[in-house]
Amino acid sequence: MSASVPVAALLGARGAGADLEFDLLAGAAGLERQITLPHVQKTGLALVGFDAYLRPGRVLVFGESEVRFLEQLAAHILQETLAKLFAHDFPCVVLTLGLDPPAELVTEAERAGVPLLRTGESTPTAIARLTMWLEDRMATREVLHGVLLDILGLGVLMTGESGIGKSECALDLVGRGHRLVADDTVEVKVRGESVLIGSWVASTIDLVSPWTRTTSWGCPFP
Repeated sequence: MSASVPVAALLGARGAGADLEFDLLAGAAGLERQITLPHVQKTGLALVGFDAYLRPGRVLVFGESEVRFLEQLAAHILQETLAKLFAHDFPCVVLTLGLDPPAELVTEAERAGVPLLRTGESTPTAIARLTMWLEDRMATREVLHGVLLDILGLGVLMTGESGIGKSECALDLVGRGHRLVADDTVEVKVRGESVLIGSWVASTIDLVSPWTRTTSWGCPFP
C-alpha cells in the first residue's frame, strides 16, 4: 500500500463506490495529519483507561455508545479521559449518526490539533465505506502497457511489443460481445492481499473504441 492519505482528503471523499460526507467540527490545524492504515478503530475500553491497543495512523470512530459514555462522566474525569486519549498519535476522530459531541471533546480536539469529523451515516456503514475508500486510495498501483478486456466477468490483460496486434485482437473480442476496459495504458491496483483490479487511465485517449468504456469501471483478474 502507499504510505499515507492526509485527513483533508476525507472531506468530500468520492470514489471506490463509497461516497462519504463529513463535517469538520474542530482541529482544522491537523488536516495534514496522515492516515497510514486503512482499517479504522473504535475506542473500546480506551475510554476506561485500557488504551494500550490503540494504533497510530488509524482513524478513531466514536459511535453513540462512546458519546453517551462521555456525557455521563463527571467533568474532571471527562477532561482526564480525553487528555489521555488525545495523547495517542491517531490522525482524526470520526463521529457517526450525526451526533453532537460533548463540548469538551470539541475543545480537546482543537487543543490537540486533531481533526474532529462528523458523518450522518450509522457506525457500521461509516466504518465499511471509510475502510473501502481508504483501501482504494492506499492500494499499490502500477501502470502497464497492454490491452485489458472484461471476458465473462474476469479481466484479461494482453501484453507484448507494440504493433503485434493486441488492439486488433481486442476489437475482434469486442465484436464477439466482450468488453474493452483499456487500450494501450492499463492501471492495475492491488486490493487486499490477493485481488488485482484493472482499469483505464483517465489521462489517456482511447483510439480503438471510446464507446466501450466508462470512467468508473474496472474488472478483477482471476
